[in-house]
Amino acid sequence: MKRYKVQLVLILYLCFSFAFKSNAQQTLLIKDSIQLDEVIVTGTSRTISIRHLPMSISVVNNKEIKSRLTTSLLPLLSEEVPGLFITQRGVMGYGVAAGAAGGMNVRGVGGSPTAGVLVLIDGNPQYMGLMGHPLADSYQSLMAEKVEVIRGPASMLYGSNAMGGVINIITDQTKTDINKASAQIMYGSYNTLSSEVSAMSRKNAIQGSFNIGYNRSEGHRENMNFEQLNGQGKLGYEFNSNWSSYIDLNLSTTKSSNPGTVTIGIIDNDANVTRGTVSASFKNDFEKTSGAIKLYYNFGTHEINDGYKPGESSLPYRFHSTDQMMGLSAHQTYSLFTNNNTTAGIDLQRFGGKAWNKFTDQREDKSLADVHLFEVAGYVHTQQALLSNKLWLNAGVRLDFHETNGAEWIPQIGVSFSPTSSNVLKAMVSKGFRNATIREMYMFPPQNPDLKPERLMNYEVSYTQNLFQNRLSIGLNVFYINGDNMIQTNFIDGKPINLNSGKIENKGMEVSSKYQITKSLNLSANYSYLDMNHAIVGTPKHKFYAGGSFTKEKWSFSTGIQVISNLYTTVQPKEQTMSFNLWNARVNYKATSILTLFAKGENLLGEKYEMNAGYPMPKTTVFGGLRIQL
Repeated sequence: MKRYKVQLVLILYLCFSFAFKSNAQQTLLIKDSIQLDEVIVTGTSRTISIRHLPMSISVVNNKEIKSRLTTSLLPLLSEEVPGLFITQRGVMGYGVAAGAAGGMNVRGVGGSPTAGVLVLIDGNPQYMGLMGHPLADSYQSLMAEKVEVIRGPASMLYGSNAMGGVINIITDQTKTDINKASAQIMYGSYNTLSSEVSAMSRKNAIQGSFNIGYNRSEGHRENMNFEQLNGQGKLGYEFNSNWSSYIDLNLSTTKSSNPGTVTIGIIDNDANVTRGTVSASFKNDFEKTSGAIKLYYNFGTHEINDGYKPGESSLPYRFHSTDQMMGLSAHQTYSLFTNNNTTAGIDLQRFGGKAWNKFTDQREDKSLADVHLFEVAGYVHTQQALLSNKLWLNAGVRLDFHETNGAEWIPQIGVSFSPTSSNVLKAMVSKGFRNATIREMYMFPPQNPDLKPERLMNYEVSYTQNLFQNRLSIGLNVFYINGDNMIQTNFIDGKPINLNSGKIENKGMEVSSKYQITKSLNLSANYSYLDMNHAIVGTPKHKFYAGGSFTKEKWSFSTGIQVISNLYTTVQPKEQTMSFNLWNARVNYKATSILTLFAKGENLLGEKYEMNAGYPMPKTTVFGGLRIQL
């Protein structure tokens, strides 16, 4: 029944969209209309039109980010990007270790914890050295100018951890002189507070910006407190029209508590995590060549009390770890001949850290891991345009060498064909892979130092059509994923051990549309269908979202409904699924030229549901606040 509900809502949305056809045709060309040739930077090593790349890429722009009034970027991405799903456990905060949410998967590929979807900030990888996965609480909306998401393997360009896809958070950079600042504060259900301050300035060749945010919540369950302080800064300098440089700093410190499942509670399961990134980049841009070299250093500290169940004694130790990852990436693109772009690049990484249990009495600390590994890779990618730039051929190959796993070849080939300026047909075959993390190989039972890389092949075809002077965009993707060597925990002689024994076979389709009906009214919708031969936790079979926004003078209103059907919350010892509908709405009022008042409500239908097994989500929540822009 749920399947038919999703399909019915999709049909009704499309009918509603076309009902505005006559009105839209009478409207002059809209400034914010959808463009097939939108310029992106993810999926290649330079800026390029999205129509020339064979992979499926979703772009969430700054207007969509700001209108959502969300502290974290991830719930917004889960709604707007077909094929992407991210688990939650409460009103704010994803947490780490046991009971953590923030699991990300694209088309069912991601892992738990997420190590198969790579998160980038301005192209720099964000996963931890020991655990090998991103930290969901680090990605705040205040840092993002826009987000580009590759839906499918991107290992040819980005290596391990991009097996399922890539989320690239792009911070604000401006080419014109500007001085601006803003501040926002929001308060609501469960004593939840969110505040942020940001500023940007550019004068001639020098640019600087910073963002500082503070978030806290008592949570909708006892012992589910969350508190976070985060900041981001950028300093840029243009030497001349051909050379520029940037220095970036991102830092967040998070304290969170995990109450355990509703059936098995946990006492004092608290985590204190600090996460930071420092990077420097040097870019060049000439008529026939462009490129960049980047240096980055990721660091983190983790202090975790694993807690204890009611009736038991507290643990005599606390988990501690320090993580590091330092790297260098360099690429240069050349136009070897007419309508050709060829990119050569290298990536160097050294990652790892130290983990130990620190006892509260006089006992000696117990070392869990003290490991650092290196990885080096080189790749070549070429694009050739034919038939008056209507046909683009893409091919690339990467050779990745890992200190323990050895060499891995990663090929990718695709084609993009645009018969007219309003449509594009794409096809691609790509390989994805992921090296085992230090955690999986060395840290906790069931560790296994002999693990091999996970591998999969992805085959997809997509078609996008723009209508009504580019105001309506409709896209369709079909894909097939087949992989093996997936790391799973098995039992041998009653003892758990990680083995490359799993398989993955997923197939499905994705539909997306955006309709700028008038300058004041727009709609968007997307639907994902995923058929898995082997069920994966945190993955829905059907995912649908439809939303819209309307602006009238000083007022603006936006709303959206998400329908999730057959979400796998557990697969062992037996499969369990959850289906639910979420309706959210937001309203803004521009009181003065610098002051905006706003309010929002989430889960307005009061649905009872959970995404993380044993962690029920809150029912209806409401928030209000104000924003000052100078």
